[in-house]
Amino acid sequence: MGFHDLAKQQKTVSRILTNALRRDQLAHAYLFEGPKGTGKRQAASLLAQAYFCQTKNDDTIEPCQECVNCRRILSGNHPDLVWVKPDGKSIKKEQVSNLLKEFSYRGVESIRKFFVIEEADKMTAQAANSLLKFIEEPSPQTIAVLITEQAHKLLDTIVSRCQTLTFIPLPEAQIAEQLVQQNISEPLAKLSAAVTNDIDEAVDYCHDEWFAKARQLVIQLMEGTMGQSHSPLLMIYDQFFPHFDEVHKLDIGLDFILYWLRDILAIHLENEKDIVFIDQIDILKNQALKSSMQQITGKMSAVLAAKKRLSANVNLQSVMEQLVLRLQGGSHHAV
Repeated sequence: MGFHDLAKQQKTVSRILTNALRRDQLAHAYLFEGPKGTGKRQAASLLAQAYFCQTKNDDTIEPCQECVNCRRILSGNHPDLVWVKPDGKSIKKEQVSNLLKEFSYRGVESIRKFFVIEEADKMTAQAANSLLKFIEEPSPQTIAVLITEQAHKLLDTIVSRCQTLTFIPLPEAQIAEQLVQQNISEPLAKLSAAVTNDIDEAVDYCHDEWFAKARQLVIQLMEGTMGQSHSPLLMIYDQFFPHFDEVHKLDIGLDFILYWLRDILAIHLENEKDIVFIDQIDILKNQALKSSMQQITGKMSAVLAAKKRLSANVNLQSVMEQLVLRLQGGSHHAV
């Protein structure tokens, strides 16, 4: 990844970092905050490369990716770059104290030093206070990057002494496009992009046989509930429950049903570019002709109610039986 790539995903973050590098005005501490899968860790690694790179392009501030420092950072063994992660459920005082003690000495190969604290919100109170002392009186030419998905859990005094860069979720269309570029089929790409804004997790979904089978079962179910020949109740007993046999799996299945109904709404609104089940467009259009927008939104509400019941540990079979009956209602009348 280079800053050109980062700019495609996080334009503001890339602009702030490249401007600071050009002016040689990097902050001594950054807070990278935002949802999972938005590129925070990759951006921290890229910034470290640019900081240590021996032959970076001064016009674009792009690290060369080929010098000794760049290669060491990419392989995770640069002596003056340290990553701190939770030890178990938390980042402990000893971890931060050892880090700061090590960085109080001259860098191993240069006076420049760089450290990254992942899941910084998991620092114990003692660890956070130890870090605060460093941030208040930073060592020269040492850069700190704190990464978190939950900035509100950090000490206000730490946040106030960092330059906060917010990483925004990637749009569904952008994730789907990246997946298609990796030779993933458009139907799977669109569905996985709807499920997660984490590109790595989306790739995993696309290569997961369970995910692909789940998609086919939901298509089959929705054909049945919207007036096709087979019995949806019989289908959920014979095929649906064996596949969606755990709460988290059924929750994903309910999300798929929501995306199907959302697709029907998109057709009503003549917004076909947002359709997820793109390979089922003819069936979706047929169902849109037979259902009003009010009926579809009512069914979406029923799915959301089913998801709520799941979280309350209601019997899975009971949840789906009631939902299927709700989905079957009002599906056979033309608008």
